[in-house]
Amino acid sequence: MRRLKRLFVATLLLNAWTPLSAQSLRPDQVIFRDMFVELVNTDTSYSNGNCTLAAERMAKRMWAAGFSRQEVRVIIPPGHEREGNLVAELKGSSKKLKPILLMGHLDVVEAKREDWNRDPFTLVEENGYFYGRGVADDKARTAIWADSLIRYKQEGYKPKRTIKLAATCGEEGNSEVLNGAEWLARNMPETLSAEFALNEGGGGRLDPAGNRQALAMQVGEKATRTFDLEATNPGGHSSVPRPDNAIYDISAAVIAIRDLRFPVQLNPTTRAFLRQYAPTLPAAAQRATAELLADEKNADAGDLLSGDATINAMLRTTCVATLLEAGHAANALPQRAKATVNCRILPTMTTDEVEAVLTKSIANPRILVNLRSPQRPMAVPAPLDPKIMDPAIKLAAEMFPGIPVIPIMLTGATDATMTGLIGIPTYGVPGLFFDADGGGAHGLKERIKTQSVYDGRDYLYRLVKVYSNN
Repeated sequence: MRRLKRLFVATLLLNAWTPLSAQSLRPDQVIFRDMFVELVNTDTSYSNGNCTLAAERMAKRMWAAGFSRQEVRVIIPPGHEREGNLVAELKGSSKKLKPILLMGHLDVVEAKREDWNRDPFTLVEENGYFYGRGVADDKARTAIWADSLIRYKQEGYKPKRTIKLAATCGEEGNSEVLNGAEWLARNMPETLSAEFALNEGGGGRLDPAGNRQALAMQVGEKATRTFDLEATNPGGHSSVPRPDNAIYDISAAVIAIRDLRFPVQLNPTTRAFLRQYAPTLPAAAQRATAELLADEKNADAGDLLSGDATINAMLRTTCVATLLEAGHAANALPQRAKATVNCRILPTMTTDEVEAVLTKSIANPRILVNLRSPQRPMAVPAPLDPKIMDPAIKLAAEMFPGIPVIPIMLTGATDATMTGLIGIPTYGVPGLFFDADGGGAHGLKERIKTQSVYDGRDYLYRLVKVYSNN
């Protein structure tokens, strides 16, 4: 069965585009590009970077555009001088309509210069692409949000809804560093409070030739939980082996995790995704999809569709072993063995339920199963709301004819888990098209097509206007 990364290949018209190099930038695009370059060139990795500097640089541009110091602020959590966050708002005229929130993150994953053939913290434009750490995740979208607010301000645009921006630090740090979105939600919820939020997690897919295939609206995501498995033993001399061996115990536990399969659990988003994705599948998989939609407990249908690893991850909770550590000497029986298991949990399951399943599957009282702390909050499912989907679909039909907007549930995690703390439904918006590998996000040669950035900028600028007046 075709991999999900080839999603939507045969669904609709593929529309090609003229390389941006053959065009001249509009004056407003030149201004945006300067902001984007400055943001990418500001190292915001956790080890050596500085989110506060990035936030301050963006704030200066917004102040220069006419925003006041009350409307645009850099908020630095106490004791975290390099982990500042940018918050801004453009006041709406309605006293009844709640605000909308534009979310992005300033921080990026680590990048070692020796591994890259370009400086990862210097934006390079080459062969129709922007290259650099963060260009795909998440600095293009974050720069677009700030740029859109600047454009609205300079135009004198008066939205009905207040438009808020939160460009935060710590999204890439899992639970090991301060998360700015979580800190704001817990300590300054008024800076985020909104009827709904627009975030990363959606986007668009390009085929190998650079043609647009489809757009995705992320509606819901899994939560991440990490468990440490540990086996202990008195040990002894390796010349006198015994069957009660910590390495054997942990190895058996890891094999049990390998063989563990959680049940299929569909939700409105994955049901909508399957219905729209099914026409691209072979006949047997189309029949399996129909059977699974009729009865999610249909094991044969679930097994057939789960042959695709990405679809499998959308259909069920998953747990996978990611780290191993054991023993203390080559000539000694192991006294300790550890394994780390990372789980991605559907919104329909709880952490306690997953831990219980792990313990039951391992079925060995000598193995301790410990939930690692701290944890991200559990994802709060966002509704598959027509007032969110319909404007995105309508605008896409105008700007990207023949390209569908399909709802997806993200198998990873974003800061939508943090806005969930204060009850804000959060959606990963379409607009930016990426290569099938996600633009190399978190890896080498992170990139995004230059035209994708400029076209996505125009799409999101217009989409926010629609949302802010509804």
